[in-house]
Amino acid sequence: MVAERQPNQDRHDGEATLGDLLYGNNKAKAPISEQVWVGLVQSIAGGDRLELHALYTQTHRIVFTLIMRIAGNRETAEELTLDVFHDVWQRAPTYDPANGSVVGWIMNQARSRAIDRLRFEQRKKRVNDHAADPLTATAASGPQEAFAAREQGRVLRHALQVLTPEERNSIETAFFSELTYSEVAARLNQPLGTVKARIRSGLGKLRQVLAGALKGL
Repeated sequence: MVAERQPNQDRHDGEATLGDLLYGNNKAKAPISEQVWVGLVQSIAGGDRLELHALYTQTHRIVFTLIMRIAGNRETAEELTLDVFHDVWQRAPTYDPANGSVVGWIMNQARSRAIDRLRFEQRKKRVNDHAADPLTATAASGPQEAFAAREQGRVLRHALQVLTPEERNSIETAFFSELTYSEVAARLNQPLGTVKARIRSGLGKLRQVLAGALKGL
């Protein structure tokens, strides 16, 4: 385990890594300086996974707590906490100390992840509730309109099945979370052109299926 590594094990004096500094027996000393935090992110940007683990060990509890307060679900908080540090690994080369502290940078990513997931779940619930119980939306219109709404919900669920998992994931991420193409690409860690192509092809399939199926309703 990395946490069990001694600060200067197999190294000469002055050669301890930033991870060693964080893991060392220095709990009684002053808090970690911003300079050390920045150096840690710079090491991560250079591909050092041990330093990513060091950063995770020092900050994952506050990240989890923030996400838990926003999302209100432990399983979601655990999942998003891992996503945040995956984002840190991917975005470390873009970190600029002039834009704020390392911890603030991480917490902003955590807050963004949590809020996006909350919005996604809320919109997904509304869509599913409408498809599952169209009578609530058409109660004042009569049985014929209610039947038509129920059929539309069935057709929509069937139409989604024609999409590939990648197309459906891209479309749901874009529309449920109200993200731009660039934001979807960053969220899914996919090239921008690939995301655009998947959304276009998916929407094209949906139009064809829905156009034919809804004619008879």
